[in-house]
Amino acid sequence: MNQPKVCFYTLGCKLNFSETSTIARSFNEKGYRRVEFDDFPDVYVINTCSVTENADKKCRNLVNRALRVSPQAFISIIGCYAQLKPQEIAQIPGVDLVLGASEKFNLPEYISNFQKRTETEIHACSIGDVHEFVPSFSKDDRTRTFFKIQDGCDYSCSFCTIPLARGASRSASVAETAVQAREIIQQNNPSEIVLTGVNTGDFGRKNGESFYQLIRELDRLDGVRRFRISSIEPNLLSVEIISFCATSNKFVPHFHIPLQSGSDRILRLMRRRYQREVYTQRVNAIRETMPDACIGVDVIVGFPGETDADFLETYQYLVDLPISYLHVFTYSERDNTLAASMSDAVDGKVRAQRSEMLRILSEKKKQAFYRSQLGTDRKVLWEAEKNGDSMFGFTDNYIKVRTPWNSTLINTISEVKLLEIDSEGIVQCAELIHTA
Repeated sequence: MNQPKVCFYTLGCKLNFSETSTIARSFNEKGYRRVEFDDFPDVYVINTCSVTENADKKCRNLVNRALRVSPQAFISIIGCYAQLKPQEIAQIPGVDLVLGASEKFNLPEYISNFQKRTETEIHACSIGDVHEFVPSFSKDDRTRTFFKIQDGCDYSCSFCTIPLARGASRSASVAETAVQAREIIQQNNPSEIVLTGVNTGDFGRKNGESFYQLIRELDRLDGVRRFRISSIEPNLLSVEIISFCATSNKFVPHFHIPLQSGSDRILRLMRRRYQREVYTQRVNAIRETMPDACIGVDVIVGFPGETDADFLETYQYLVDLPISYLHVFTYSERDNTLAASMSDAVDGKVRAQRSEMLRILSEKKKQAFYRSQLGTDRKVLWEAEKNGDSMFGFTDNYIKVRTPWNSTLINTISEVKLLEIDSEGIVQCAELIHTA
């Protein structure tokens, strides 16, 4: 019998990528060969996101595309969309299997053969029954590994479906997570490990531990050069975490901190667990201890009831705040959320205009941050991506750098001088010292 072929396609966040990689390894153990989308797979696995309506639509498009490539392929759907709306997915022609939040990690066990189903199978327990934490990490030819240290969320933000899709906050212990990190280092030899989670800073709370204790433990590990925190809530980004990162040789000076709105009134409607003053304090604390740190911000525009005055308050707040870039999200209504039933919906065109204003501001902030770093020496981790005669890497403080292609640099760290910003907004450099 020929070795069965499986293709994985991941939508959404770094967390999904780490879980896809873990699930893929379980297929490898069963004798499957992982292939690309157009290589006529026997099985497609689509790991979905449901943060925005577009993610749902993209899932449908991917199913149609898979059927065009391989009409008899077995198509399975997992991820947040699968947990939230399994019956809706089951109506998509060609879908054979839908698995919920806990079932997805046993996906190979649900595939007895590759025959197309006459009716879609659904296996998804109530999200209230999902309690197990399954650690995951990505393992591929990249220079960094995404390491899931936490899952689920106990917050109840009025716009968010993630607690409905992933369940309550949970994690392993500090000791167990450190053991997993050591295994990742031994198996994957990454130069950088990115810590991911739904609410990363909530790590360990139910075990009587903390995220601060975890990063102190991880900082002691040998065999990895860098740790990066993917995202952390401002109310959970304590001064002690900031102070520790400022003195650590491994935790890089890069923080991604969700804001969502610069209006305290909108933050209350969003049911966020902080006000703007807390956010300002965290940013200022980072700047005081790490002047060259990169600070990224998540913002949602067009939330129900957001007036022109509310938006302009957010806009001006971000103009004045010493941050480095924005991730801008246009609000979209999600079923079973409090915000979806709120009055005073913002017109779609207004939402789009506000998003564009913030995206332009983000580019200005990014370029200003890049310019502030020109002439400095930074350590760059080089990646395998090749574009013409160039290759790229990222500094510890998350500046994208270009240099002439040199395969020996892949997955190494060089100390470079940042020289100038090119027409594509990427920094050119002069290599100083090849360090590893």
